[in-house]
Amino acid sequence: MSPRPAVPAARLRGAFAIAVLWLAAATALAAPAAPGRNAIASAHPLATQAGLDVLAAGGNAFDAAVAVSGVLAVVEPASSGVGGGGFYLLHLAGDGRDVFVDARETAPAAASRDMYLGPDGKPRPSASTSGALAAGIPGEPAAWAHLAAHYGRLPLAQSLAPAIRIAREGFPLYARLQNAIRVKQAQLAASKDASAVFLDKGQVPAVGATIRQPDLARTLELIAKSDAKDFYHGRFAERLVAGVRHDGGIWSGDDLANYHVVERAPVRFRYRDATLVTSPPPSSGGLVLADALGILGGYDLAALDLTGRRHLTIEALRRAYRDRAEYLGDPDFVAIPVEQFLSPMYAAGQRTSIRLDRATPSDVLRPVFTGDESPSTTHFSVLDKDGNRVGATISINLFFGATTIVPGTGFLLNDTMDDFAVAAGAPNAFGLVGADANAVAPGKRPLSSMTPTFVETDHGVLIVGSPGGSTIISNVLGCVLGWLDGHSAAEIVAAPRLHHQYLPDVILYEQGALTDAERAALEKLGHKFRAGRSGWGNTQVVTWDYASGKVEAASDPRGFGAGLVY
Repeated sequence: MSPRPAVPAARLRGAFAIAVLWLAAATALAAPAAPGRNAIASAHPLATQAGLDVLAAGGNAFDAAVAVSGVLAVVEPASSGVGGGGFYLLHLAGDGRDVFVDARETAPAAASRDMYLGPDGKPRPSASTSGALAAGIPGEPAAWAHLAAHYGRLPLAQSLAPAIRIAREGFPLYARLQNAIRVKQAQLAASKDASAVFLDKGQVPAVGATIRQPDLARTLELIAKSDAKDFYHGRFAERLVAGVRHDGGIWSGDDLANYHVVERAPVRFRYRDATLVTSPPPSSGGLVLADALGILGGYDLAALDLTGRRHLTIEALRRAYRDRAEYLGDPDFVAIPVEQFLSPMYAAGQRTSIRLDRATPSDVLRPVFTGDESPSTTHFSVLDKDGNRVGATISINLFFGATTIVPGTGFLLNDTMDDFAVAAGAPNAFGLVGADANAVAPGKRPLSSMTPTFVETDHGVLIVGSPGGSTIISNVLGCVLGWLDGHSAAEIVAAPRLHHQYLPDVILYEQGALTDAERAALEKLGHKFRAGRSGWGNTQVVTWDYASGKVEAASDPRGFGAGLVY
């Protein structure tokens, strides 16, 4: 269970390390005094409260991150859990260091490039999204143990105690989770253990019904007592592998035993007067964010009307998501042109194809060389009184993952294998396309859009992230721009959302985000539209104003969460 070291720079042809070190030296900020307050924003009040309770008991932001993650695994099982993985972006106030903990799931050793294709060479329906064959090796338990051992002050068992108690005693079903159960009712009914937890005699329970998960409580206890070792080794691991293989999966004992989290250098870059610290590959989020903001950095957005600003933001996203499709994947397997994504010269070149009076059809851009991640993902943000901070985005991919629970374990398997490009140019569940860089391979980590991010200026700091699958990066981009324009934490999470991801060539917009006149103005420029849901994402934000000392925590009003300052 010891962590793997940071990826050698040579694996990325030196680009990543060079870019990060150069930018860190060029943009270092003087550390302000500690905030003196604790703040957490998460997708559920019980998770937020658990994190604050751990802080009150003497823990730090990293202990709180374990507590919040554990409780979310219990009360938000459609979004994250023991069977999933994710990314933890850390800031250590004592030495000003930023660390990215990669706990992304890995492909089993028996995985192969074409494992989800039929005889006709096309993806088999649901093969990468349903059942145990869709599941990668979980990273979440390893992440909790890693955070507790290397950065926390409290034993893992103490930080996981709230999650164990809530799993055993139960929590009241709330409307957001009830809706998710309704969407996946048929699939959950097909799994005996999932049906026993989430359905009442095969039916969707009423809001307020108590959801108890005794098997999950026992699994969490096993993780807590053994610092996750007994999850990846021994009898429990053998039972887990047997259950996965019985359901058609391809896990082995070695897959679990060989799983490690990886510490990576975060992506760091400048936009306007801000330093952004964000997610490196295998997250696509940080580099796509840098790509889009690099393009926007060449314009005076404040001088434009709302239509012009939206037009340029969409054009920047169009080009950045195109680059995502071609270049990004697991940095342990492919060389990634990090310098290109961070280069002002590259951004300037991108701008040459943008017209202020006309949208650029995606099919006229240079095509991707081809030789939706889920809205159910979750994010939380933590700031402790000493200035330590965590931005964490964790997931099991689609709602309820693979909708399968291995008997006796109590947790849902992920369906993260769908985040690979299962066939070159074939869209995943969110319409995202990919190329060889993100092809399936044994031990490889699939590309993600999860984008936990810190934004720091001389005036303060923003901790931000969101679920939303392919819309995560555009959600975070909007939050960054909103905060730099002076909006409060509550205003940032409530702002309406627009999204473009290169393909399909449409603007996805949240219902109510555009007036008829605003849509008509963008259509006149050549943009096409597709109405989205009434709300997407579930953004969680913490801000700290250095001058006033004010700390704010805000949870997305579209969700059921809570932002608390203590």
